[in-house]
Amino acid sequence: MMASRYLFADYSSDWPRLFEEEAARWREMLGELLVTVHHVGSTSVPGLAAKPVIDLLPEVRDIAEVEECAGNIVEAGYRAWGEYGLPGRQFFTKDVGEFRTHNIHVYETGNVAIVRHVAFCAYLRSHDDERRDYEALKRAAYAAHPADIKGYCAFKDAWIKRVEPLVVAWYERQPRAV
Repeated sequence: MMASRYLFADYSSDWPRLFEEEAARWREMLGELLVTVHHVGSTSVPGLAAKPVIDLLPEVRDIAEVEECAGNIVEAGYRAWGEYGLPGRQFFTKDVGEFRTHNIHVYETGNVAIVRHVAFCAYLRSHDDERRDYEALKRAAYAAHPADIKGYCAFKDAWIKRVEPLVVAWYERQPRAV
């Protein structure tokens, strides 16, 4: 199968709606197994230019049950990638034609990766200067690698790894509703 192509776009007010539509599908597919669905990735940050790919993070009670129902998820139009390099995750994608539209990162409640994903987006939503810095980096990454998604991701990697511990520490200090 040929790799999906990608685009880069200014923020779209449609992205939250597209997330909600897709989250509803996952709520239906996973039923009682699902704890919640987080909107993660750059499309969850208002004002942030991004690849127009909606990232969902369904949090589930038992990741092994997701592995068992992967066939049904594939029948519903998704591609299953297994852990795809991240232990404890089940990764699914959805494409329209040759363009990726959705990345679905399924994790079991308690997996530390959930905080990392949720914290990064929450931080960017709360810190305009860092959001603008990240957007400038993303624009430069796309300009340097308009047809190479791996190059695009590698271009951003050092910045993300540098800020990630700061972001998680910030997030863990934030008050939470009980």
